[in-house]
Amino acid sequence: MRDTRESRLLLALLVAVAFALITVDIRGGEQSPLDGARHAAASAFGPVEEGVAAAVDPVGDAFAAVRDSGDRSRRITELERENTALKQKLGSDARNSDRLRQLDSMLKTAGRGQYGIKGAQVIAIGAAQGFSWTVTIDIGSDDGVKRDMTVINGDGLVGRVTTVGPTTSTVLLAGDPKFTVGTRMEKTGELGFANGQGDRSLRVELLNGKAVVHPGDRLVTFGSSRNKPFVPGVPVGEVTRVEPAGGGLTRTLQVRPFVGFSKLDLVGVVVQPPREDPRDTVLPPKPETPRPAPTVTVTATPTPSASDTPRD
Repeated sequence: MRDTRESRLLLALLVAVAFALITVDIRGGEQSPLDGARHAAASAFGPVEEGVAAAVDPVGDAFAAVRDSGDRSRRITELERENTALKQKLGSDARNSDRLRQLDSMLKTAGRGQYGIKGAQVIAIGAAQGFSWTVTIDIGSDDGVKRDMTVINGDGLVGRVTTVGPTTSTVLLAGDPKFTVGTRMEKTGELGFANGQGDRSLRVELLNGKAVVHPGDRLVTFGSSRNKPFVPGVPVGEVTRVEPAGGGLTRTLQVRPFVGFSKLDLVGVVVQPPREDPRDTVLPPKPETPRPAPTVTVTATPTPSASDTPRD
């Protein structure tokens, strides 16, 4: 429409009519004469509005989902991070609990034997200087460690120190084929020498070929001159098999070591030997074997009948 005098007059007239209709509608309230026209318009345009709303609502929901997806993604990421941290904490607590158990056991062993020890952690395992069964620990000469010191843990004899650096040391394990330690049998005191056999049991040669030994008997270290490389009384292992004597000068035993060499973690280097030989006192007490309950046999005695009673 062009901007002319007539168009302006028409626009002013339409505005005046609109205001008049609004005034009439407001004053009429529910009895407004325009109420019928309004209902008719609603009936005519209502389905169109519902169709438009139905078409538009999914789009609005999609926009809302996109808007909220960032918040949900961040929350999921936070929950995953919290879950990972919780798992790490639980794993750490379990490991710390196991280490506390190892430390407590080692301190009890050192206390029974009156050994002065320096605690250490195994930080490497593998061949070193031609030895196939060695571990590296995280203490050295700066901590007072010297060559040919005894190494123990809570279960017993681990090995001996072979090489010492300022902050680390190499330990030859008792399972190494080149390892030899003097042993003493529990109670009987029979002496012998134990040799490593790799991942198999220790082989012990008793000096007395006629010694009476049974599976389950236990051995400790005999000790060395000036307590190097071995202090006395350290638990070594338990007899699993006694080889036939065969009239030889020695008696051969197969001994299961108390220490699990494949799962070493915390160990102790004996930097101060005991004042007296502890002999068997470092060995833990053997579990008591339950005694079988006595069997009571009850024999029923038949009661004589009246016919068997003698008559006068």
